[in-house]
Amino acid sequence: MQADAFDTSGPDLLLIGGGLANGLLALRLSQVRPDLDVRIVEAAETLGGVHTWSFFEGDLTAAQHGWIDPLVVHRWPGYAVRFPQFERNLSTGYRSVTAERFAAVVSAALPGRIMLGAPVVSLSETEAVLADGRRLTARAVIDGRGPVATPDLALGFQKFVGLEVRLAAPHGLTAPIVMDARVDQAGGYRFLYTLPFDDRTLLIEDTRYTDGAELDRDVFRQGVRDYAAQQGWVIETVLREEDGVLPVALDGDIAAHLTRMGPTALSGLRAGLFHPTTGYSLPDAVRLADHMADCLAKDFEGASLAADIRRHAGDVWAGRGFYRLLNRMLFRAARPEERYRVLERFYRLPQPLIERFYAAGSTLADKARILSGKPPVPLGAALTCLVEKGRA
Repeated sequence: MQADAFDTSGPDLLLIGGGLANGLLALRLSQVRPDLDVRIVEAAETLGGVHTWSFFEGDLTAAQHGWIDPLVVHRWPGYAVRFPQFERNLSTGYRSVTAERFAAVVSAALPGRIMLGAPVVSLSETEAVLADGRRLTARAVIDGRGPVATPDLALGFQKFVGLEVRLAAPHGLTAPIVMDARVDQAGGYRFLYTLPFDDRTLLIEDTRYTDGAELDRDVFRQGVRDYAAQQGWVIETVLREEDGVLPVALDGDIAAHLTRMGPTALSGLRAGLFHPTTGYSLPDAVRLADHMADCLAKDFEGASLAADIRRHAGDVWAGRGFYRLLNRMLFRAARPEERYRVLERFYRLPQPLIERFYAAGSTLADKARILSGKPPVPLGAALTCLVEKGRA
């Protein structure tokens, strides 16, 4: 819906940004709190941008799978990983949500309550000011416009460019290749990620874990094309392109970060709600939506809502120090061209442990198993990574 057709009377919740976190929140509240007037304001001309969001079956509970199921376009019963010295097929289910389906489902859940093409220039707990000067008010505002500069957090980055391609002949894949690290490492951890959508259509992403956030799209595009050629795949047509720079959390002070973001309630990457190692954000977005649906009081207001989300985000961050430790070992202890060895070793571990790791639910026994034995990084460098400083 265009900005001039949007009802500006004060809603209960005004969600700034129509990306994954706010879209899932709006969808969940439409299901379990239809009494609330929830609206989305998005700067772009469509919800969700150009993205494919994926997750592992074990990342969500059965109930969570149930309520997001309308968003899922592609399902596979397993996936593969490939490393220079090791290959493995795992039977963990894998799921993908497309931006097109996301936009359609969320729009159907909020008829007449989505404003597109409406950039926001300032926010408070109860008000948003649009670039055209209009002011929108609500009982509470949630800012879910994606990541921003994070001086209080130390981050690495997972960068990718993906091409959805139509091939001249069938590719022969029956399941995703979540990591194929049998490629030149290009000075850091690099792998190709491939999703088979049908017998001739693939999404191929060149993904690299690097210290900096700069993304040279031409280099990554060529990486995709070179990989396709190495597999014997002839690209007939490029159907679309997507890219991203996802945070990988190493260290930092989440309370300082959230305070720096100001008093407005936050969601998604802006709130630090992502898996510290993989950068996957859909499971955390689902959990925040469930948390809000369960805990949102009928008499809520902006300041109390912001404080509740800050507590939730702080608790999530506090519970994931182990993953940040592993990330510090990957980025600060491993030699850049040998970072793949950390993941190669990890994928030799039992499948249930791997599933719990991706769900950010590793047990004490899992953590001991992951850290046991000779580390695939220099011991002295590994020891310097043990203590989290709490501030970047």
